[in-house]
Amino acid sequence: MPSPQIKRALISVSDKTGVADFAKALAAKGVEIYSTGGTRRHLEEAGLQVIDVADYTGFPEMMDGRVKTLHPKIFAGILCRHDLDSDLKSLADHDIKTFELVVVNLYPFAETIAKPGIQESEAIEQIDIGGPSLVRAAAKNNAFTSIVSSPDQYAQVQSEIEANGCTSEQTRKQLMAAAFAHTAEYDATISGYFQSQSAAEAGTEFPSSINLRLQKKCGLRYGENSHQAAALYRLPNCDQANLIDAKQLNGKELSYNNLLDLDSALSIVRGQSSPACSVIKHNNPCGAAAAEVLVDAVRKGFAGDPISAFGSVVGLNREVDQETAQFLADGDFFVEAIVAPQFSESAIEILKTQPKWKKNVRLLQVGPLGDAKARHEYRFLVGGMLAQQADCLPDDPSSWTIPTKAQPDEALMEELKFGWSMIRFVKSNAISLSKDRSLVGVGAGQMSRVDSVKISIRKAGERSQGSVLSSDAFFPFADSIPLAAEAGVAAIIQPGGSVRDQEVIDACDEHGIPMVFAGNRHFRH
Repeated sequence: MPSPQIKRALISVSDKTGVADFAKALAAKGVEIYSTGGTRRHLEEAGLQVIDVADYTGFPEMMDGRVKTLHPKIFAGILCRHDLDSDLKSLADHDIKTFELVVVNLYPFAETIAKPGIQESEAIEQIDIGGPSLVRAAAKNNAFTSIVSSPDQYAQVQSEIEANGCTSEQTRKQLMAAAFAHTAEYDATISGYFQSQSAAEAGTEFPSSINLRLQKKCGLRYGENSHQAAALYRLPNCDQANLIDAKQLNGKELSYNNLLDLDSALSIVRGQSSPACSVIKHNNPCGAAAAEVLVDAVRKGFAGDPISAFGSVVGLNREVDQETAQFLADGDFFVEAIVAPQFSESAIEILKTQPKWKKNVRLLQVGPLGDAKARHEYRFLVGGMLAQQADCLPDDPSSWTIPTKAQPDEALMEELKFGWSMIRFVKSNAISLSKDRSLVGVGAGQMSRVDSVKISIRKAGERSQGSVLSSDAFFPFADSIPLAAEAGVAAIIQPGGSVRDQEVIDACDEHGIPMVFAGNRHFRH
């Protein structure tokens, strides 16, 4: 059967963006417009002739608009199969008209619950009942009915109706898929809100079920390796600066691995109050630093491990100015991508034109970083998923204890704070050496903690003299302490909590090294 000509449209929308112009285009093609409540008034104010759904059904809106479209004369007109004589006879017997086009989007539930201090009663009134029913009915009958559930779809549907008086079968199927995604996301948002409310009332962090609502932003060239397909999805309503919503100012598209590294780079500098730089390679910092001005932080960051920094990505927490851009352009290194809150015009020009890698460097502008916020993070397993609180909130140095005879002075304590803020971003087993608020040696991802100590010392070389050592978890044995002392380490910070803590304390006392127990670990698997 050919696509049915569109004779009537039912329009009832919460988001009224562009709906009046769309309805005018429909009316110009002779389409009758039926509508309700606020949408009807909006269209009439735009000069359109609109048939009130209540006049058509003979049943008034009631209960402050809670009931308005839930009527057989509406749903039969939407669900009628135009190629089935019995369906057409039922319409004729009951004086029901067909609706070939339904334009509906739903109450702003997500936007409502995002407001601070929202009451549950207010959220409940933003649970749409008739809207999802209309959308699902039209989507189910997509062989004959077009369902438009977003203003983004107006232009395509209008173009087809103006050209042919109808929509194509392919378009209706695309609209159907989008419509079911729309209602699924809506229901998941409502479910998630009330699941969280129930979990909070029960005193638990995690609800009994989790519905993750993700929207595809784009496909990627490939995943971690060229034989793996990949795509990028975004969580709706993210309230922190992030890569998914970043503006790309230069360079080719980002890869799967670029995105992982850039996310880590951004996380590191987000937590620093001073101008800061992170240099990431294979999802570990090979350099990171803080300073009074950004260019100095970048200079120190690249000095951390210059060999490993080749082909790295860079995270910055201040606007990239001309001086910083010039340092990056003149440096004898290759950078894959740079993420920052802002780039000055002069910095963009320099980074686009001067470096040897100018054609390909990706510049990502994310806007103001703000403080890290409590959130959950998820990791998928075969057959399931892990959920946890993200380890993203700052530590509380006032809770730290010092079990050694030697005590760190104020300068050492500041260095220990910097080192501890960095260690959570290094793959465990993790050891870092830092000096002058700069990473000078990193040992990452080793099965033995003492091996991580050896690697960090080797990476630091002579810079280990006077550095502080950070360990993401407790020392299971005292064997790392003599290595640190021989390298000239001035102070140590670790969580504590080992059955052999006293042995480690005694080893520090023997070498005159002050050690801080932070009381919590920062594993990163």
